[in-house]
Amino acid sequence: MTADNTSDSADQKHFDILVAPGYVLLELASLVEVLRLANRVCPTPPFTYSYRSIRGGPIESSSEAMVATDPVTPYPKADYLFVIGNSDPDQPDLSLGRIVSDYTYRGAQVFLLAEAASRYIKEQGTAELATHWENASFLRERGARFEAKLAIATEHGGVVTCAGMEATTDVALGVIGRHISGPAKMTVADIMLHENIRDFSSLQPFSGVRNTATGDAKLDQCIKLMQANIEEPLPINQIVEELHLSNRSLERKFKSVFGTTPNGFYREMRLAKANNLLLNTTMSVREIGFACGFPNGFSSVYKSFFGITPYVLRRQKRQSTQR
Repeated sequence: MTADNTSDSADQKHFDILVAPGYVLLELASLVEVLRLANRVCPTPPFTYSYRSIRGGPIESSSEAMVATDPVTPYPKADYLFVIGNSDPDQPDLSLGRIVSDYTYRGAQVFLLAEAASRYIKEQGTAELATHWENASFLRERGARFEAKLAIATEHGGVVTCAGMEATTDVALGVIGRHISGPAKMTVADIMLHENIRDFSSLQPFSGVRNTATGDAKLDQCIKLMQANIEEPLPINQIVEELHLSNRSLERKFKSVFGTTPNGFYREMRLAKANNLLLNTTMSVREIGFACGFPNGFSSVYKSFFGITPYVLRRQKRQSTQR
């Protein structure tokens, strides 16, 4: 069965989420909640998704939760396929060579989580791919002649192998970040109370390596200062003084990681919070402007970024809930 949030918008990116009996509910929820929250905080929902399995029908997780699914098709139209990990690494429905090929042939990128990744690694005999560290040990015990990587994900063209479990949230945030702004992605992470977004190359936590949210400690510190000063934004000159950086150095860091300026990022962050408040609270437009550091001209700034005034957005939301 197709998830309720599907629509016909050509601008939306569609995810097929494939599960097999015994799937890991944490991984499914981590992906779906990221997509759901992104749809909630963006003015126009950017993502749709469908649950699928090999034969369709209700599929039970290892924790006895059920999800209704449609069968996979040989002619998929999704932008992404996520295959959820499993409690049984030998689950036959994780042998997906043909299905992976069907999706990648049509331009989709395939993400294989945990046991789905280890099954792919085993059957393809390919090194330099990631899986959960426990599955990597399992492969070694079965005589694999190569070592799986211990990053949270490895990307090789159309196929991405992933550690799964809680790292699924990081991977999902990384994927949605290709299609929404950096501040919107961070708003999703903040709602999930997900403090540090790890990139694909980050090592799995058992290694003891401490990672940063962006890979740059000064940039992390800058973003925390911005997040702590939404209502009364700090001048960038004050921020660089606190960081003991030059303006030019901070600009290079933002350009390298986010493709924008510090001021541009700060503005988007405040607008992302404003948009979330517009969609999910009863605060007045004026109150929201003040709360997000726009004491004057909030409506025009909002429209210049989102292409719609906050008043029209509110009216559209009211109309949609009354249908």
